[in-house]
Amino acid sequence: MARDRVPIVKQSRREGFALSEKAVKIMAKRQSTPGQHSSRPGAKPSLYNKQLREKQKVRHLYGLMEKQFAKIAAKAMGRPGIAGENLLALLESRIDNAVYRAGFANTRRAARQMVTHGHFTLNGKKVTIPSLTLKAGDVVEARAKSKKSNIFMAATTNQAGWLEVKPKDFKFTVAALPVRTDVQDDIHEQLIIEYYSR
Repeated sequence: MARDRVPIVKQSRREGFALSEKAVKIMAKRQSTPGQHSSRPGAKPSLYNKQLREKQKVRHLYGLMEKQFAKIAAKAMGRPGIAGENLLALLESRIDNAVYRAGFANTRRAARQMVTHGHFTLNGKKVTIPSLTLKAGDVVEARAKSKKSNIFMAATTNQAGWLEVKPKDFKFTVAALPVRTDVQDDIHEQLIIEYYSR
């Protein structure tokens, strides 16, 4: 199945949630969903619709295909603890998301591309799989050749307290596994678990 290549702004309007900084301004101006028969603010969605839209919102936020997302949800529900928090921890722990959180890419899409193209090492070994789950103590660093290129010129600031980042070295260490407080508040993970528990 091909990756969803719908523009991020259109996806954001569909979900009623800014999935990137680029979408924030447009979302402020256009509240309706895209399309001829777009929905308007004020309509009362069903519980199923709320669950579906929350699932789609978070899936698009992390840039995953349905099969990938469903597999992570199943893994989260199979672990001890609160399933919703497990889900968010697994999503946050992906290496592509960590690269984004560390500030080495402006978007998760860009971070995924960097990892896929082999610009990073994990514990000293080249990595090209963006779905790899990081563990406490893991060290991720840009490869020497990549550091000399201009791909990191637009690097932002560290957005994750669970990562120890050395911006000048293009390197970070997983200080601890992410917890619920490390994830934005406007995600309702319980709705996603309810969707997959039907």
